[in-house]
Amino acid sequence: MGAIFLFKKSFTTPKYQWGSLWLLLLIIPLFNRTFLQIDETRYVTVAWEMWIQGNWLVPSLNGEAYHHKPPLLFWFMHLGWAIFGVNEWSPRLISGLFSLGSLWLTALIARQLWPKQPQISQYAPLILLSCLLWSLFTSATMFDMMLAFFTLLGMVAIISASQKREMKVGLLGIAIGLGILTKGPVILLHLLPVALFAPWWQRSHPSSWQLWYLGILGNVILGILIALAWAIPAGFVGGEEFRQAIFWGQTANRLINSFAHQHPLWWYLPLLPIVLFPWLLWLPLWRGFSQIPKYLNDSGLRFSLFWFIFVFTAFSLISGKQLHYLLPILPAFALLTAYILVKHPVENRYWDTLFPGITIMIMGVLLIIAPDLYPKMRVPFWVTKISAIPGFILLILGGVLLFWKISLIKQRLFFISTIAILFSLIFPLTIIRAASDAYDLHGISQRISTLQRRDQTLAHFGNYHGQYQFLGRLQKPLQVVDEYSICPWLAKHPDGKLIVYFSSTYKDLSQYADYAQPYRSKIVGIIDAQFLYNVCVKIIL
Repeated sequence: MGAIFLFKKSFTTPKYQWGSLWLLLLIIPLFNRTFLQIDETRYVTVAWEMWIQGNWLVPSLNGEAYHHKPPLLFWFMHLGWAIFGVNEWSPRLISGLFSLGSLWLTALIARQLWPKQPQISQYAPLILLSCLLWSLFTSATMFDMMLAFFTLLGMVAIISASQKREMKVGLLGIAIGLGILTKGPVILLHLLPVALFAPWWQRSHPSSWQLWYLGILGNVILGILIALAWAIPAGFVGGEEFRQAIFWGQTANRLINSFAHQHPLWWYLPLLPIVLFPWLLWLPLWRGFSQIPKYLNDSGLRFSLFWFIFVFTAFSLISGKQLHYLLPILPAFALLTAYILVKHPVENRYWDTLFPGITIMIMGVLLIIAPDLYPKMRVPFWVTKISAIPGFILLILGGVLLFWKISLIKQRLFFISTIAILFSLIFPLTIIRAASDAYDLHGISQRISTLQRRDQTLAHFGNYHGQYQFLGRLQKPLQVVDEYSICPWLAKHPDGKLIVYFSSTYKDLSQYADYAQPYRSKIVGIIDAQFLYNVCVKIIL
């Protein structure tokens, strides 16, 4: 009933205009794709193994302690299973619900910063929701949307404290603690710079900054204590290696080793038009941004600018980069954009939507011609299954965006946001559905489960990321063998079976498999150990 209420409100009340679009992003992917490899299948597997072990303290993956991520996401999955039973849909709602909470917190921050300009609180959630990165991760079973929510919760506490001229220990500490339990100490990189530099962005509210910094320290201590409430007992239960990893390997070692990762300093910059699509390609926004120097006396503007620029720069300096790391700073961009559009209304010109409209049309053309690219180009085999219909829909949407002109800024924002969100649904879901045979692992997972129930000796060749455990509801870990141990294992288990991956060039090998199916750009098969042992002997000889 609440969802229906929000859907109705979105068309009648400006405050809720983003509600219907959020529902689309939540519901449509739920019925059009499964868990994607490797991250989503891995995380739901960790929660599954904790569930069947009755162990909520120590995450595990394929029977071994999993120290790479804290447990809060897994606990939320358990909460859904405790209420509705073990299922696939409730874990996939978690990010969407945190996205909804983040939109509400973004509107709340806008009201805190600009109480006399309610339009900003109406526009900011709409702009945030329609940013391409945010749209895509609203349905992703990952940690970053939860981290964005707790970042926003901490920002609410910081702004409230700055306006009251007093930093008390409480909400900020809770946000830090839950953020650490979500994705580790990275929450401090999102929150502490904004809190520490409050004297710069909140110049209109002088106070005792000595007490302010003592309050920040108290909140950090509170946050650490909340995290330690899990980490200390988990460390004792998980053993020495797990204890070392969560207390040292996931903090100091990660900070040191992150500078050895692969992406250069400038890596995020050329990707910003994708992350912030369609807004960074919308010409009126650039005309508005040119007026920013006029409004730098506004503390809310300085807050948004500092939050986005400082944290973006910090993540650029850390060489370990992924696009979804930027998700928690997108609300700062939305607040900044909404403020500029309200403070400096831009003239509606004919070519304003030229770049986003053409981009959508180009993507539509790519979908239409994609089947003809195989085998002329090196593209996956599943491109032949891409339907031309979504491509034509994108051509229409791009054309509408180009030629349908709306004068009122409020209506323009909702119009552009709607088309952007439809694009974020149509383009990736068309590709995912075409590639479903190569990415949907239910078939092989169920086959592995059947073999396990028959007590069949079974092993996995190569690195295993837990992609079959939850989808097959496996009750036991899979033994893993590598290139050094495969031949001895085959000799010891002639009646066993091995899960192996081979190039589509060698698809004839699938005739020797107990089961085979596409797996990304390869084929995965369950093959008799005796056959592989004979091959192994021939190679040695």
